[in-house]
Parts: sequence; C-alpha cells; structure tokens
Amino acid sequence: MAKKKLLIPGGGYADIPLIEAAKELNFYVITASNRAQDMGHEYADEYYLIDYSDLEAMLELSMKLKIDAICAGSNDFCALTSAYVAEKLNLPGHDSFETSMIIHHKDKFRRFAIENNILCPYAEGFSDIDTAFKEIKKFIFPVIVKPVDRTGGKGISVLSFYNEEEIKFALQKAFMFSKAKRIVIENFITGTRHGFSSFIVNGKIKFYFVDNEHYFKNPFLVSGASTPSIVSEEVEKRLCLEIEKIISRLSLKDGIVHVQFIVHKNLPYIIEICRRSPGDLYTRFVEISTGFKEAYWIIRSSAGLDCNAIEMTRPKGFFTRHCIMSEKPGKLKEIIFDHSIERNIIEKFLWYRPGDIIEDYLTAKFGIVFLKFDSMEEMLYKSERMQELIKVITYN
Repeated sequence: MAKKKLLIPGGGYADIPLIEAAKELNFYVITASNRAQDMGHEYADEYYLIDYSDLEAMLELSMKLKIDAICAGSNDFCALTSAYVAEKLNLPGHDSFETSMIIHHKDKFRRFAIENNILCPYAEGFSDIDTAFKEIKKFIFPVIVKPVDRTGGKGISVLSFYNEEEIKFALQKAFMFSKAKRIVIENFITGTRHGFSSFIVNGKIKFYFVDNEHYFKNPFLVSGASTPSIVSEEVEKRLCLEIEKIISRLSLKDGIVHVQFIVHKNLPYIIEICRRSPGDLYTRFVEISTGFKEAYWIIRSSAGLDCNAIEMTRPKGFFTRHCIMSEKPGKLKEIIFDHSIERNIIEKFLWYRPGDIIEDYLTAKFGIVFLKFDSMEEMLYKSERMQELIKVITYN
C-alpha cells in the first residue's frame, strides 16, 4: 500500500525534526523551498525548488502531487501557505486562511487583540508611509516599528523619541522589508523576554513549555533559550488564560500555539504569535528538556490525526539551546568551545565550514548546541555568557 503524501512548505535545518517525525508516522515526505542548499531537503523523500510563499504556485504543486496532508515549516509564510492550500483542497488540521492571516500578520493580530481585550502592547497598522508618519505623533515614545510579516528582527526599529529623520528612515525600512507592504507601530515595553510553546486539543491547552530568551548583538533575534523559566506560576496561569481566550475567539484547530511575550509589571504581554514549528530546532529543545515530542504532535495535528493522548510534562533538569553566532563580519576561522562548558554539552548540530564568509553577522548562524546544567544558577549564568564560551573566531 502506497504511503500517504505529506508536503512541508520549507526545508531548512529547522524543519528536520518535522521531516523525521513525518517519516516516523509513515508519510512520504515532500519539501519545497527556493533554496537547493536547504539542509532539510536531504532528509525528505523528494523536494521541489519553489517559493513556498507563492500561494498559487504551492497550490498548483499540491494538486499535481495529490497530497494527503500539509504541514508548515518553521516560517510564517509556510504557515499561511499551508492554511491556504488546506482550505482550497479541503485538507484537515488547519485553521481557515482568514484566521491564519489574523495570527501571522502583526497588524491584524494587534487589531484583534485590542478588540478582544488581550494583553498586548497598543499598536496600529498602516499601509502607506505618509499616514504612518502623521499618526506616529499620537504615540507615546519609545515606539517600535515593524513589518507585519517578517520575523527575526528584519526591518525593525526602536525610536526612543520623536525625530523626523529617524522616523522616516524607520518607516521606509519597515515598508521595504514587508512583503505585504504593511507595517505596525506599537508602544515599546520593557521587561524579561520569554517564549511559550503550547499545544491545544479541543480548545484547551494540554501542554505548555516556557523559556527564558537570550540575545547577542541583535536585540530582536533570539540567540538562545533556557528552561525552566524564571516566570512565576501566577504569570504562567494568566498567559494560559489569554491564549485560551484567543483559541476560543478564533475557534483554533488542534495544534501548536507558540508565542513570545514580555513580563511587564508582572503581566505577560504577547509580542509575537504563530501556529507553526518555532525555528532553530526549538522542537528538539522541548523534547530534550521535557520528553514531549513536539515535532511528532505537530505532524499529527497538521494531518488531522487524533492528539488526545497529549499530557503535560515539565522540564526534567536545566537546559539551554544556543545558536552559534559571530560578533562581527569577516571570514570564519574556527569555533572554540571553552573547557568549562564541555561537560554541559549533550548535543550539537553544526554546519559551518572554515573560510565561510560572514556578511550579515546579526542574523547568520553556524550551528546549534544543546546543554544541560546542574542548577538554575549555573544555567542562567552560563546562558548569558554563552557567546563567550562558544566563540566564533574570524579573520579578514
């Protein structure tokens, strides 16, 4: 009997756990992206070179392949494409395309959050630069300007005070990076930053995982995450209530709901939200820390399979997922692991080569390392110093 076909829009290294989980579930796995060098393609049964953000092209491919299921890769464009294709082909396991747009486009989600009294920084969306420039005056500075459809800090600016030249530059940058040519301006809030990865079944959270986020040179790109988090049980419970409010209002289907949030004045403000696998092997981080096979359940839910067996489990120790990054541009000479953390390393996934040219050092990553520690204190201390303990050596 022929295996059922599952399409994953994507194919980067972050999608490898999804591909492996889909094969564990006996699917014939097909990936699709416009980069032949994406590492996930090597793990798939078949791959196609196609822009996964092109809705019609991906629908045409899906129809040609006669797929049985679709699962988003680790990117918001993948999530939107998956919802679109699933809706057109009547495939299970996905929200409507309209709902997916509300979740994955920042202006739509901010409007939804305000209308439904969900904890989120105040924000407004704009589709032209002149209106945005006029309206920014009514915001209380500092503010943050973002494209509605990009992640990883792309196109983002923080404006500390009203300065016309800086405002114009920030608006131009955000519009330039936005594929939809829309931006949001929102109040900039401070506090501790965290990730929250939950799994919902029948409208309720059955599992959740909380981390502490760590940053390096790029203040908008997570370079590391550690767990257990420093977030209080009270704040966790409040965040669960906020997310279940979103689930109820939007009638979300079973599956992952992942958010980034800031604890500000002991309240969890939702900053980003998505319904797809987080990047940088986050699903592997969850599995190593708790035993919960997040990638496996993402595939099951995306294929419309039963997820009632999911149970809550907490981290069984102290863990960090670290993305190896450089502090400056140049050519990569080597990566040095300090002797003080060698005993902590439990898994490595490296893809760098000596001589690699580092241009955009604020986003380029050369590997991911998972570590385990003896205590919360050791975990937090070493996680904040990790870029010194795992150091990229460059030359000109």
